[in-house]
Amino acid sequence: MSKLSPTLVWFRRDLRLSDHAALTAAAARGAPVIPVFINDDSVSTLGAAPKWRLGLGVEHLKTQLEKHGSGLILRTGNALDVLQSLVRETGAGAVYWSRLYDPQAIARDTEVKGALKAIDVEAKSFGGHLMFEPWTVETKTGGFYKVYTPFWNRVKLTDVEAPLPAPADLAAPPTWPSSEALADWELGHAMRRGADIVRPHVRLGEAAAQERLGYFIDRLVAGYVEGRDQPWKDGTSNLSENLALGEISPHQCWHAGMRARHEGKSGAEVFLKELVWREFAYHLMHHTPRILDQNWKEGWDAFPWNRDDTAEVIAWKQGRTGIQFVDAAMREMYVTGRMHNRGRMIVASYLTKHLLTDWKVGQKWFEDCLIDWDPAANAMGWQWSAGSGPDATPYFRVFNPVTQLDKFDKQRDYVSRWIAEGRGRQHDDALSYFAAIPRAWDLSPSDAYPAPVVPADEGRKRALGAYENRGF
Repeated sequence: MSKLSPTLVWFRRDLRLSDHAALTAAAARGAPVIPVFINDDSVSTLGAAPKWRLGLGVEHLKTQLEKHGSGLILRTGNALDVLQSLVRETGAGAVYWSRLYDPQAIARDTEVKGALKAIDVEAKSFGGHLMFEPWTVETKTGGFYKVYTPFWNRVKLTDVEAPLPAPADLAAPPTWPSSEALADWELGHAMRRGADIVRPHVRLGEAAAQERLGYFIDRLVAGYVEGRDQPWKDGTSNLSENLALGEISPHQCWHAGMRARHEGKSGAEVFLKELVWREFAYHLMHHTPRILDQNWKEGWDAFPWNRDDTAEVIAWKQGRTGIQFVDAAMREMYVTGRMHNRGRMIVASYLTKHLLTDWKVGQKWFEDCLIDWDPAANAMGWQWSAGSGPDATPYFRVFNPVTQLDKFDKQRDYVSRWIAEGRGRQHDDALSYFAAIPRAWDLSPSDAYPAPVVPADEGRKRALGAYENRGF
């Protein structure tokens, strides 16, 4: 192939222009750059909310590329077939992309790389979705880390590459290949009326993500140690939405956090630790991919989880358990597409322990409802809560959702924002829940608030009894 042959840059979960190693390398070749996004099985199988949010992100990326004199080619089909077709159409001599780490992506990318190299096309993957490639972080004996704290201690002093600037120039090809229309993909179809409710809460694109990071570092990180546990206040970075789709890179977040740490902002190190929790999730997914769909601790395989949509589980899904912290958190998810991290721990603990329901039921529900859905973080979070995952504390951690509310929402500001029933003055966000949920649920803000389907103390006793009887 000629040195001037175009480079295809295959975008996936890296919807940004800055700190994008694959895009930077493509621009450095000095040849035309043709950005591509492929609607393959990894897209079509997404749940309603993450698929809709991905569509917004792709549309925004396309606009940003066009502002830089470039474009984004959209094609549907098997990734290898699409890329081979584009190579033939454009004469491309190279295909670059950012790595992903789930088993399906690894299998797909391995096939793509081998097939393209076989026809003398340079096929190269780059880092960027993670700070530390999973195969580079090992214990002293050469294995992988199974506990977070030693993992943190291993990587906390490791140099993280400085973020790359956006390429100054993206050379356009003389002729652009044909592109499909994003609207024809109907990525938001399954969201139905919920899309209009969630959309105002989306912070879309690279610039918004950078603004979000800057605001957090300037105003919130100093109080992050306490603020991150208080769901009623603006105390977290809220960057999970943007990290999930690569609208910001972990490198950019890390270096901002390190600057804050050097400036003496007290919450900066805890923020860095949270970034490493994300890395740890990917580390585990790479080394033990069963974490995505099987009990990470195999001793749980015989535990008699409930796996059916019982009345209790339906109440959990609807945010009508009668446990205020659980219900408020679930309703926050339906209105904003996200959920405060403390709420995620509470709702997951309640489902898996008070309701003794398989963590995979909750994992699948979150996969459909969260705009910040991430395969590794979602799986690890659910297994951590259920007790079947990488938690150094044994199974008997059972969060009491009532005392947790007393501790982290003393004035019930969070509850009053998200629960409308039984209140004279109903918050607009609490009312938005009823506009977002399926009509088939037939719920109204004038309904009576339910009694607990399983009271906190009763659920704890039931859970501990079930564990004891299984010999844990």
